[in-house]
Amino acid sequence: MDAQRALELLHVTVFSQSVSPCGKYLAAGNNYGEVAIFSLSAALSSEAKEESKKPVVSFTAHDGPVYAMVSTERQLLSSGNGELKAWNWSDIVKKGCKEAWSRRPPYRSSLEVPEINSLQLNPKDNSILLAGGDCAVHAMDLESGTFTHEFRGHSDYVHCLALRDQSQECLSGSEDGTVRMWDLRTGAQVQRIEVHKYEECSRPQHGKWIRCLATDCDWMVCGGGPALTLWHLRSVTPTTVFPLPHCQQHVMFYQDLILSAGHSPAINHLQISGEVRAQIPCTPRSVHSLCVNERSPEHKVLTAAGSSHKVDVFTNFSYRAFSLCFA
Repeated sequence: MDAQRALELLHVTVFSQSVSPCGKYLAAGNNYGEVAIFSLSAALSSEAKEESKKPVVSFTAHDGPVYAMVSTERQLLSSGNGELKAWNWSDIVKKGCKEAWSRRPPYRSSLEVPEINSLQLNPKDNSILLAGGDCAVHAMDLESGTFTHEFRGHSDYVHCLALRDQSQECLSGSEDGTVRMWDLRTGAQVQRIEVHKYEECSRPQHGKWIRCLATDCDWMVCGGGPALTLWHLRSVTPTTVFPLPHCQQHVMFYQDLILSAGHSPAINHLQISGEVRAQIPCTPRSVHSLCVNERSPEHKVLTAAGSSHKVDVFTNFSYRAFSLCFA
């Protein structure tokens, strides 16, 4: 490895992850615009060697950081500065990484190149939601590639998106301190929650920004500057405030737990009641992305990525088994 690359690896931050449709591969996107494809099946094999934990292929996807990624049944979608790109998984696994298509949302100025740092697939109507630096959420039809809706209301950068499974609604969390709920059919704003104005959630020393959110039916969990908090959406009530001192950057519902991570080298296993069941050490000092591979039972793992060139792999969610490494 040359000195330049060794220096780059010291400064790698992995912002995004996505599992292939077959569940055998993990894509990880970093701050240099690179996407690395790791073979989970090789790394988890009983005959795995150190080489098995390095990328099978890597390619430059964007000029700037790869902020978000999701996978459809056929394609890996990645977003960077102002652009959404698609790559065919069938080509990627054969080590052919040719861009299938790219799209730019209809920004208000041709000079505007905002980050797209949140992507959310909506399988019900085969669309994708994008959000980021232009303070808006955009919906794009994946079949035609046309942008169908634009949801405006936030006054600052949008950090995160989540869908409500039972209804055609989307939630967005922003730097402006609000979580907003949108009707995906009409484009109307249904609800606006100013999280930082609730005394039990407020942490003025950290700011009001909302960095992460997740939903499960009538429940939402969100955090960032304000404390990570579980909310009942129908009554707009914060029911549980989790006793985590650090700002959280990723959160998800998983079985009977909530998993979260952020500005500390640990993954938090939280109970709905508010109890911290476990804090599992991980390599990145700051975690940007958690991913659970639900697509293949034999390759079911939790992966954690952030301010490191290593992506931690947890086979049993209660300890780190090994790390995948950018090369």
